[in-house]
Amino acid sequence: MNRTSKTESVSASKKRWKKARRAFFAAVVFAVILFATPRLITGLLSAGKIHRHIDDVEQAPVAIVFGAGLTRQGTVTRVLKDRVDAAATLYNAGKVEKLLMSGDNRFVEYNEPGAMYAYATSIGIPAEDIVLDYAGRRTYDTCYRAQKIFGVSRAILVTQRFHLPRALFTCRQLGMDAEGFDASLTYYLKRSRLIWNTRELPATLVALVEVWFTRPLPVLGNPEPIQFESN
Repeated sequence: MNRTSKTESVSASKKRWKKARRAFFAAVVFAVILFATPRLITGLLSAGKIHRHIDDVEQAPVAIVFGAGLTRQGTVTRVLKDRVDAAATLYNAGKVEKLLMSGDNRFVEYNEPGAMYAYATSIGIPAEDIVLDYAGRRTYDTCYRAQKIFGVSRAILVTQRFHLPRALFTCRQLGMDAEGFDASLTYYLKRSRLIWNTRELPATLVALVEVWFTRPLPVLGNPEPIQFESN
């Protein structure tokens, strides 16, 4: 290969590298916009609706406690324990009358609502004031079923800070008057927090698509409106 051919080959290689680099950076920018924008939207829409202190929370009929996985022994995880503890704080302070505990129970050996119930009653929450939703497989399902099955129109959502923007966005966009109570009661490892917040990016994008466009039907059933003392 003569010098001219070598020069042309190097020049073509550089051009291909520049094109590939531009395409890569364009893809990165697109991904950031695609996943960060829904998170920004839900964050803005939930501003002022997330409360950390019990005194800032207004009364509501129901607190909705979102599932968060179980240990290998079938008991509540640390994250889920904090959610139940936060809901108990609301109940004991007279901020809510009932606790709606929503989680996954697709399999006999995996029962999130049952584990939440067991822990809640062990810390003094009366069994008659706990309502279980066994088909709250996802945040969307929990919000949808809370209204359609359990007749909830106003509630306090109990979950950690990283999850509250999506939960509030979903429930409010589906028509519920909802506020959030931060259940971040203990210290979580930085690695765990990074995983949870990263996972929220695609989950929030899915939530936006479902709420604004597709509106899928979760597992439903016969209405079971929550009964209050005034009912």
